[in-house]
Amino acid sequence: MNEIDRQEGAVIRVNGPIIHAEGMGHVGAFEVVKVGADGLIGEVLKLAGDVATIQVYEYTGGLKPGDVVKATGSALAVTLAPGLLGNIFDGLQRPLRVLAERDDAFLQVGAQAEPLDPDRLWRFEPTVKPGEELHEGQPFAVVKESPIIDHRLMAPPGMSGTVSEIKPAGEYTISQTLCALDTPQGKRQLTMVQRWPVRRPRPKAGRKTSNEVLVTGQRVIDTLFPVSKGGVACLPGDFGTGKTVLQQQLAKWSDADIIVYVGCGERGNEMADVLRTFPELEDPRTGRALMERTILVANTSNMPVAAREVSIYTGITLAEYYRDMGYAVALMADSTSRWAEALREASSRLEEMPAEQGYPAYLSARLAQFYERAGLVRTLGGAEGSLSVIGAVSPPGGDFSEPVTQHTMRFTRCLWALERSLAHARHYPAVSWTDSYSQYLSDVAPWWESHDPDWLSQRGEIVDLLSEERNLQEIVKLVGPDVLPDAQRLTLLVADLFKTGFLQQDATDPVDTFCVPGKQVKLLRAFVMFYRRASAIIQRGAPISRVREMDVTQRLRRAKMLEEKELDNLLAELEARMDKLEQQYT
Repeated sequence: MNEIDRQEGAVIRVNGPIIHAEGMGHVGAFEVVKVGADGLIGEVLKLAGDVATIQVYEYTGGLKPGDVVKATGSALAVTLAPGLLGNIFDGLQRPLRVLAERDDAFLQVGAQAEPLDPDRLWRFEPTVKPGEELHEGQPFAVVKESPIIDHRLMAPPGMSGTVSEIKPAGEYTISQTLCALDTPQGKRQLTMVQRWPVRRPRPKAGRKTSNEVLVTGQRVIDTLFPVSKGGVACLPGDFGTGKTVLQQQLAKWSDADIIVYVGCGERGNEMADVLRTFPELEDPRTGRALMERTILVANTSNMPVAAREVSIYTGITLAEYYRDMGYAVALMADSTSRWAEALREASSRLEEMPAEQGYPAYLSARLAQFYERAGLVRTLGGAEGSLSVIGAVSPPGGDFSEPVTQHTMRFTRCLWALERSLAHARHYPAVSWTDSYSQYLSDVAPWWESHDPDWLSQRGEIVDLLSEERNLQEIVKLVGPDVLPDAQRLTLLVADLFKTGFLQQDATDPVDTFCVPGKQVKLLRAFVMFYRRASAIIQRGAPISRVREMDVTQRLRRAKMLEEKELDNLLAELEARMDKLEQQYT
């Protein structure tokens, strides 16, 4: 048998995306293979003698026993090089724009294309000279990938040596040799391209504690339940609670340098909306196109279910690559429930013992491995980079006790629970202020207090107010608000003002869609100050009607539409009105 024959096996069984092939004793676990005449991409999951169990990431209709299975000798990996930003890939890093132009609007079975344009020229600027030492993860050149992002070409992990040759500044393709290294293992040639297995985290020099807020511009998140750069957050919500819209808002407005948006198993119309609107969006920080710092990974619900499972890993590997350059990266995964469903289907076809609700027993381990790849790190090259992960969860019927939500909450420190009753009341974002929490408060409090020294106490006071209002609503349902003392009626009034004037935010309004931190702290101060002063006045004997009839209360409700500098005038006027009312009851 010749060498080529030894690299081939044959299909003996097809069970949906899971196939079995014999003659595969030469392959390794998690090695990529090509199946059938169309060369369908598959990954070896299990080996028993010379029989391999393979998960195929494409539609397997038409496969039959006897079809050839060819080994590739490598694990499932992505191509890392200039050209990633602004691109749209599927879970296997196939460029969807290229395939749509070449074929048609529907992804063809076995369709293949280079992830990145091999003929495009990039402006190369070396940062090292011959004779200098180059360590793993250290940049040796810079390529202007977009007008706002410098792509730092780095020595691959595990490769260090002395620069023996480096190309002069100029325009080159991603596959041309640009740098030669003399290493203990011999001479090595470097291009703009790295290949990295998606299931293996990229190495780092160490982890750090992040004290900086990932600013999203959504007041209910930044002020009440903030997440730090390098943090992880869980976003569970029932159908129709605005999960995808909130994820898109975070992708559009968060102050990360790089955005990676993974649409995993979402409905085609939702993903189509993302693909249509993102290229048209303007980056609020630079005024340029948002896609110049964004990567989209799209796997809709009508694509092969097995491809959902790998899309999450593809997205986070791309994110880790830019983190290693020293950038702050935010990954939006929408949704991890669809990813877990793919695990469940593959597990059932593998005839594995099911656990809760049919999910595999290793569901929690896979979730932990995924979220553990986030963090603020010291890179191999000595820079500081962060990777924040926000994972949406779609619990059936809004049941947060189901396994995916429960396991995700174990591995994340921030929960933005979407409430169905808020969504039905057209209160968006429908983030519950009673069920949500953030364990990053102590980490980010110094950052917020640099904007307002009283931020933490004011936040705590308003959270207590909202909690008290929720309890009072139970009484109001039974006996009505008129029997409550004025102090408790004031609590209801201020909570209602705060919910509509602060927590509610219109994603379609050009002013309200994003709120800068300076404006958030001034709005928070206005509501807390109004509550404190009104409480003191009521204690002096003023009826609640005198507070309610003040026109400044309605101005507070509309204050979110004001510019940040206009809030100073509102605060001054509010102080003056409260002083005047207080004098009447002195």
